Amino acid sequence: MTYIRNFGDVGQGDVAIAGGKGVGLGGLVQAGLPVPPGFVLTTAAYAEFVAANHLGAGIRERAALSPQAAPRDYEAASQRIRALFTGGTMPAGISAELAAAYGQLGGTDPAVAVRSSATAEDLASASFAGQQETYLNVRGAADLAAAVTDCWASLWTARAMAYRARAGIGPDSVRLAVVIQRMVDAEAAGVMFTANPANGRRDQIVISAAWGLGESVVSGTVSTDDVVVETGTGRVVSRRTADKEVMTVSADHGTREQPVSAGRRRQPVLDDSAASLLAGLGSRIEGFFAAPQDIEWARAGGEFFILQSRPVTALPEPTADTPDAWPVPRPKGLYFRASIVEQMPDPLSPLFADLIDGSVSRSLRALMAGAIGKDVLREDDVGLPTINGYAYYYYRNSALWRVTGKSLAAMRALVRGQAHMGVAGWREYSHPRYEQVIREWSARPVAELSGAELLDGVQALLDAGTVYYTAVQSIIPVAATSEICFRTYYDKLVRRDGDPAAQTFLLGFDSEPIRAEKSLYDLAAWARGVPALARVLLDTPTPELVHSQRTGLPPSGADPALWQQWHDRFQEHLGRFGHAVYNLDFLSPVPADDPSPLLETVKFYLRGQGNDPHERQRLAAARRDDETGRVLARLAPKRGAAFNRLLRWAQHAAPVREDALADVGLAWPLLRRVLFELGQRLVASAVIAEPADVFWVRHEELRSAVGFGLAAPGAGQAAGNRTAGNVAGPAGVAITGAGRPALAGAVEERKMLWRGQRRAAAPQMLPESRWMERAFGSMMPAGPQDQAGNVIKGIGASSGRVSAPARVLGGPADFARMEPGDALVARITTPAWTSLFAMASAVVTDVGGPLSHSSIVAREYGIPAVLGTGVATQRLSSGQRITVDGDAGTVTIEPGTIEPGTIEPD
Repeated sequence: MTYIRNFGDVGQGDVAIAGGKGVGLGGLVQAGLPVPPGFVLTTAAYAEFVAANHLGAGIRERAALSPQAAPRDYEAASQRIRALFTGGTMPAGISAELAAAYGQLGGTDPAVAVRSSATAEDLASASFAGQQETYLNVRGAADLAAAVTDCWASLWTARAMAYRARAGIGPDSVRLAVVIQRMVDAEAAGVMFTANPANGRRDQIVISAAWGLGESVVSGTVSTDDVVVETGTGRVVSRRTADKEVMTVSADHGTREQPVSAGRRRQPVLDDSAASLLAGLGSRIEGFFAAPQDIEWARAGGEFFILQSRPVTALPEPTADTPDAWPVPRPKGLYFRASIVEQMPDPLSPLFADLIDGSVSRSLRALMAGAIGKDVLREDDVGLPTINGYAYYYYRNSALWRVTGKSLAAMRALVRGQAHMGVAGWREYSHPRYEQVIREWSARPVAELSGAELLDGVQALLDAGTVYYTAVQSIIPVAATSEICFRTYYDKLVRRDGDPAAQTFLLGFDSEPIRAEKSLYDLAAWARGVPALARVLLDTPTPELVHSQRTGLPPSGADPALWQQWHDRFQEHLGRFGHAVYNLDFLSPVPADDPSPLLETVKFYLRGQGNDPHERQRLAAARRDDETGRVLARLAPKRGAAFNRLLRWAQHAAPVREDALADVGLAWPLLRRVLFELGQRLVASAVIAEPADVFWVRHEELRSAVGFGLAAPGAGQAAGNRTAGNVAGPAGVAITGAGRPALAGAVEERKMLWRGQRRAAAPQMLPESRWMERAFGSMMPAGPQDQAGNVIKGIGASSGRVSAPARVLGGPADFARMEPGDALVARITTPAWTSLFAMASAVVTDVGGPLSHSSIVAREYGIPAVLGTGVATQRLSSGQRITVDGDAGTVTIEPGTIEPGTIEPD
């Protein structure tokens, strides 16, 4: 055949005619791996289609744009060129060979996947990985021909054209191959890494598995089981079984999602023997390609099939003395995941990691210089580096001892309010200064700023937030000390049998998270009084409500006047409270960007669930005052005066701490808006594929792009308004559909590495040693990570005992999974998580202690909390029934709820 190559006939030197994907599949077949049958429609077919339909001149004419052309010009040219393809006729020779090869796959109109396969010019010369169009479940020769034509046309997206123009790649040199492969009606599927992306270990294979087809696993839209297998032995080292709520299945045309049956949601997709068998295939593939591989696999009828394999290029490098890939960048120092790092529970995005290190170092050195002297901390004494993606506070050993020697001086400076420390410094200097920086940058229209000015704004706003948080750290010890002093005095010298716990005297006060909760409750109460509006809010899917809130356009069926009232009220709430951060990394949206979690809470209240926070606060305050009066009435004057003085100190300090922490992200809505403007201009300049990819760019890359010259102000908006080029085929679904500009490959690798790192449990202290544990272990916000058995130990931070289903949440994207009565399980909670406490029956965290935000809010809600477990999110799965004992500080996995085959990590 002229245009067709079966997989087995494609050699390693055939990238120019079969593309990278075709060559990879050819290698797998030649290695004897179980690959679903298929073939490659070579680049010669593309060239013949263009020639037979006389498209060459039209393509050249429409693609003849300058590298500086506006995005809308590229978009218009793209639409005209793609129209040429869809209006063309496939030559009879190609059509006949395509139909014949399709017929040889067996059966009547077999379902196939149709994927583009980029050629050598794109892959090697231009660092441009071509199109990644994928159409699934395509049936019939006619629909196959249409899907192939759509693949060819996708070579001419606006972003792809803009990139090629900037890179000097002429339109005549562009070719595309197409892979056609028989679909596997998979009962299970997933991905496999033949080296552990979380720690770089080459002796471990990591498998992610889910029910149904694998595209949702690749895109990260479903929860997966994660299994780690030892390469040499096939022994399962560890596994985590997820609550798999949805799966992707074949539909009449394309694919669809459907719920997973209750009996399979928490059932392991692969048992140990199946995981070992699959890992063996992975080892063979890695051996054939002589490099670690990222492999897509499927399972049908008990047999495994390999769908694709590509090299893994972004792996942390393990070293001989640190096999778990936690090597410290500077050996003469100590590394801690505490303080500001507690609000960075995940691996950092590359841009945030690059910016935050120097920002924290500068702010901390400035604070210490003002408090105890300029020479105490020097240039490289402190920082916030990342290790395996996770942020750590770093102190050089010599600096730590210098600071320790000045601890008394530091305490005196704090008490005196030097260097704007303490509550007075926060109220009179730090907070107003932070607000002033935000006002100054808010006054400058983002769309009118140059690229350099936008980059300056990012640094200025982040620095302002870092300086603010550094100052807030001087409030935290005041609040902690005040509560510890009161508790100790009360428990040892005042409390009698039958008296309430010390926390009773500290409840019922206002703080910013509680005010935010009451504001949301009041919004729901108002809407409940307008039945027509309440019905719209309850019946409209939350994503549609978010869209209407952004645009101001009422959702379907809503009265415009009523909607306007709601819109303005809710927007006022977001203006006041929408800056609360879920995670300090600016990769994570704040409620002002995505109010979905808040709208879910509004619906919760509209359904009549939850308690009135005003009444809860009133009852707590009344009990607090009654108990205070009763205790004071029986104490002698001196003891009563001491009790009262310590109590007032603690009652004053704790809410201030919550107010201060709640405003750490005050600059984040504007900061993210500036970053997205930069992202839109990077898209328009063919540097990245989507505006949100700006978070995955390194700082030096961003500086270089700005220095080279980004698209003019305003062009970014046009780029941001375009779709990514996703096109549904006549009988298939386009999974992705954008060209890959200059940094697209690097961005995808960094995202993949981040997902792998996120599976790791970061040590609280490095280097790991017994003396470090003895010296600093009690100061860390998380417990030991080697807990086994059915009982997980932590710190009891709020009294009570509850048995409930666990709900493990990684961040705001998971909030919609929370059900009333669930026990909330998270790495950490910040003030932005407060809306979930109304639904929770208990709280369990990896990080935190009796004086953390989670503890304070749990007490206000009257629910038990066990914090600082170190392992809860690793050990627990959503749906497992657990008993949370806030008095004993334990979480017990109830009998019969551990998933079959669960193995504790080594």
